[in-house]
Amino acid sequence: MNKFYCNTMAFLATYKKDERGVTAIEYGLIAVAMAVALTAAFASDGNLMTALNAAFALITTNLTSMTAGT
Repeated sequence: MNKFYCNTMAFLATYKKDERGVTAIEYGLIAVAMAVALTAAFASDGNLMTALNAAFALITTNLTSMTAGT
């Protein structure tokens, strides 16, 4: 029983120090968080899409008027 306990504790200590794959897990969590945030932003009542469309329309209008004058 004592040998099993020592082997288990040694394995757990080694496992605790092993950081392989941690970065991949962190990137995975970031990707999931971004997916949730983007889904919440774009699946809402459409205010964000309306604001983005208006902003791009304004940019297009300004660029068109600037290039038409030259």
